[in-house]
Amino acid sequence: MGILLRTRAAGVSEQMDRADCDARLLDNTYRQFWVINRVLSGWRRLYGRELRTIVKPDQRPVTVLDIGSGGGDLAVMLARWANRDGKPMHVTGIDPDPRAAAFAARRIPTQGVEFRQAHSGDLVREGARFDVVISNHVLHHLEPRELRQLLADSEVLAAKKALHNDLIRSPAAFALFGVAALPFPKSYIRADGLTSIRRSYTPGELAASAPPGWSVEPSSAFHQVLAYRKN
Repeated sequence: MGILLRTRAAGVSEQMDRADCDARLLDNTYRQFWVINRVLSGWRRLYGRELRTIVKPDQRPVTVLDIGSGGGDLAVMLARWANRDGKPMHVTGIDPDPRAAAFAARRIPTQGVEFRQAHSGDLVREGARFDVVISNHVLHHLEPRELRQLLADSEVLAAKKALHNDLIRSPAAFALFGVAALPFPKSYIRADGLTSIRRSYTPGELAASAPPGWSVEPSSAFHQVLAYRKN
């Protein structure tokens, strides 16, 4: 296993990224993501540390852009947490994949959440701005050129900070996720999750891939955040 994970498996693709993947399994994957993201991705802690602490004049909503929002579970979780805390927040989830956009559009509407089928570059061209730009488990999907473009777009779109949360490649993460994902049948969760870990960066690799001004910071177990902060 150590040899398998010694180098990043950048050329291996995930099944759900294939245009001809099974639509039923893909829908099940989007439905099951909320458990993975709530329990394993560390966003409850990131929300408390990075989003809940933002104070806007006149209690205007904190605006968040979720890039690569998939089925929309993270955007909904953030808005619900903020609502319970009495913190006005508006989350915009974007994803260029029409299948993800269609799934998100079918969700029961949540106050303070909207979804669009779009690239980050589309919003840059529109002149959009958000207090915080985030993504979850997106970086490892990107080719080097796409990664550079995402980070450049994030610098333009974020008024305060950008936080890209992703996996850390390690034998322990691979082994533990292989067991933890067993209760998620009839979806791509386990197979693609293991591929995601193989495609992910070590902290040193991620830091070397990032332009000046970005820093790699610890997140939850087996996760790291590539962060950009403005004064």
